[in-house]
Amino acid sequence: MDGVSVRKIKKNCVFCGANSGKDVAFVNAAFHLGEVLGKRKIDLVYGGGKLGLMGCVSTAVAQHERQVLGIIPSAFTINNLVGETCGKEIKVATMQERLVMMMELSDAFIALPGSFGTLEELFQMISWAQLNIHNKLIGVLNINGFFNGLLSFVDHAVKQEFITPRARKILISATTADELVDKLQAFRFESDPALSKLKWSPSSSQKEKLDLTLRL
Repeated sequence: MDGVSVRKIKKNCVFCGANSGKDVAFVNAAFHLGEVLGKRKIDLVYGGGKLGLMGCVSTAVAQHERQVLGIIPSAFTINNLVGETCGKEIKVATMQERLVMMMELSDAFIALPGSFGTLEELFQMISWAQLNIHNKLIGVLNINGFFNGLLSFVDHAVKQEFITPRARKILISATTADELVDKLQAFRFESDPALSKLKWSPSSSQKEKLDLTLRL
């Protein structure tokens, strides 16, 4: 990393599965990512609970005495559905509120293997970055080629001119945790000149919601 300007990550949000997956490599990689974050003194923000890969990464970060914050919808806490969060827990009313809070409290986002929820969170953050809602770092840890198909699809969308080459650069990938964190910290996103003029504020968001309600 000599000669490269490094962007400091203090809090990293991890999106990943509440299952462990078929390949034990996913579990090992989740633990290792938590260890890397802990050793680099990076705190964790995640979806709460202790199931699957979410439990692996949060446990590893906590073992290195870094702060762990789980943001979890109240519905998931009924009957202890997802287990006890490893660290501090914030309960929210909706999935959208959860994602907004994750965005506000994190400097970067890393996706591990997961299901539809993981993919939704990942692409929501990419879309928001493209729209200049945030300028935070986004990457996928491509364990044993798990994200190969997804990355190929994104590149296909670039070739078909639905995703711009500039926007494509938002999504960073690597096969090891150390490499991914290094690439994220060195990344400098070039925003789209037109989209960078968008201004987002609570007042405009509230107005948009009101207008939508009236149209409905």
